[in-house]
Amino acid sequence: MAKKGWTRRDFIKATAAGAVGAGLGATLPLPRKVYGAAAKKTLKILQWVHFVPAFDKWFNETYVKEWGAKNDTEVTVDNIGVAGLPARAAAEASAKKGHDLILFEWPPPAYEDQLVDMKDVYAECEKKYGKPIDLAIKSTYNPKTKKYFGFSPSFTPDPVNYRKDLWDEVGVMPDSWEKILDGGRKIKQKHNIPVGLGLAQELDTSMAVRTIMYSHGAHEQDANGNLTLNSKNTIEAVKFVKALFQETMTPEVFTWEPSSNNRAMLAGTISLALNAISITRTGEKDNPAFTEKIALAKAAAGPVRRIGLEHVMGVYTIWKFAENIPGAKKFIVDYIGNFRQAFLAGEFYDFPCFQKTVPDLKQLLTNDPKAKPADKYLVLSDVLDWATNIGYPGYANAAIDEIYQKFIIPVMFAKAAQGVLSPEDAVKEAAAESKRIWDKWRERKLM
Repeated sequence: MAKKGWTRRDFIKATAAGAVGAGLGATLPLPRKVYGAAAKKTLKILQWVHFVPAFDKWFNETYVKEWGAKNDTEVTVDNIGVAGLPARAAAEASAKKGHDLILFEWPPPAYEDQLVDMKDVYAECEKKYGKPIDLAIKSTYNPKTKKYFGFSPSFTPDPVNYRKDLWDEVGVMPDSWEKILDGGRKIKQKHNIPVGLGLAQELDTSMAVRTIMYSHGAHEQDANGNLTLNSKNTIEAVKFVKALFQETMTPEVFTWEPSSNNRAMLAGTISLALNAISITRTGEKDNPAFTEKIALAKAAAGPVRRIGLEHVMGVYTIWKFAENIPGAKKFIVDYIGNFRQAFLAGEFYDFPCFQKTVPDLKQLLTNDPKAKPADKYLVLSDVLDWATNIGYPGYANAAIDEIYQKFIIPVMFAKAAQGVLSPEDAVKEAAAESKRIWDKWRERKLM
């Protein structure tokens, strides 16, 4: 998204380059914003460059500044593109020096041994704001160690974004994967406009293929954390994606990065994508007339269930070596109490993990001043009925994290779609690699 002349693609490319440098031992330069100078205490925060620029403006220039003044704390905020977060976190963990508070956009359980247990933070927030949603607990709690390796303030829905004019023309509502295959085929045949689901090693692909997999009753693990990837249901999901690619898509999806489907949808070159509302929010600013054609739908139904992933899962973590652990904890608790402001500043991108903090959420979604129609985002009001965590139906454990970071699931689907391996062999290969990861983390007693 545009931010002072930069596009989302620009900052992803820039931070990816920085991440490579960090892997070679280079220092990543970060823009630093300092508030509450001359205060006795300090608090250092690292988080991503938000896809809705208005959020960073509110957080950095208003909320953090006010919080620092009230708490006699000099607060520094370093914003980095989402692609640079893994390298930055790894560098800090290795050096045992860095920020007090880091906001990941996915669960990082592999760092559990180096992170502060957030049990007391959850308890304090529950006392003040009510119970957190199950999605937050499944993304931050380790049932093996009984520890909370992180704290989830928010999550981002991942609805279907589709060209309503094209889908209406072929008489298909894309509310199931079979209908997406049927309607996508018809639209491609008639207009040569393909479906836009990535099959690359990137964030949006990781969520889209898991959505299809989970809706087919296939999972990386069961509810007890046992590896279950090599199954008939997984093979059926892979066969479906192969057919979806062959009949409705084009080879460019194998080289996509996170902003590719955004740009393609807004350029009118795809008929459907799975993405957060960053697509429509960008379009409302840059091309509102065309964006009126883009509609939103809840996660598509599969043969077994209607289910989808969160697009990103915000997880705050505190290093055990952090210099201001009490301040970091207090910042989280206070931030949750002000989450309604965050929800508005992010233009509905981030949904609350403590629902009582935004009591009028449905009313806000019903009448958005920028959307046409005004209730375009109302489809997200029941998102908790169909959104789930990475690692469903179990918890987001360390093995799931490594599988996610290594893109094992997207590669499995891509190899079958390209014909490099049969669906059966692609699943076997992914399952074998996953088992090696599973055995490693079981040996370390983190799952």
